Amino acid sequence: MSEWNRSNTLSIANPRCTSCAGLGTSIKRSEKDIPVTPCKCVLRAIFKACHDRFRSIVESERDGSPIKTAPLTWSRVREEYCADFLLLAKRTLTPAEHKLFTYHFLLGADWKLCTRRLGVDKGTFFHAVYRIQAKLGRVYAETEPYALYPLDEYFSPTVRTVSRPSAPPPARVMPLRPPMATKPVDAVAQYELPEAA
Repeated sequence: MSEWNRSNTLSIANPRCTSCAGLGTSIKRSEKDIPVTPCKCVLRAIFKACHDRFRSIVESERDGSPIKTAPLTWSRVREEYCADFLLLAKRTLTPAEHKLFTYHFLLGADWKLCTRRLGVDKGTFFHAVYRIQAKLGRVYAETEPYALYPLDEYFSPTVRTVSRPSAPPPARVMPLRPPMATKPVDAVAQYELPEAA
């Protein structure tokens, strides 16, 4: 998202959230000079939407996706989305968080198996899960130039171009016209040869 504001966060905020009261931003009405920051419930909702799309792509298409073409380019958008989803997680998370992310979100292990495998208690596990969801939700929404969220913008066939400064308008070109004679000239008299002496 290019900018966080209440119109972006209100629709995906949890109405029962105690931090934002369902508004999606963690700013109070009296604090007008502080920039708006999204609530963690919004960031977790963004992560869940991206993770659901990742899972649906992985589960539905085992043989690959059709090639999407745009002017002068082609791509496999679904495979690119999955790669972006995984690589952003790997770059953002610490090794311990990435291990939990792999077990719980990619391999689908429940909390009991994860707590045994990672050697943590239930409370620590769920706090880490919420922290990972919020951290990745922010990264998936703020990555430039192509964020993973909103999903419809990622999967749309539009091509974004870099704006260049506009060139000045070309100078007005005057047509080339031959000079016109001021008095009429007799065409035959013009080409008469002088008499030989």
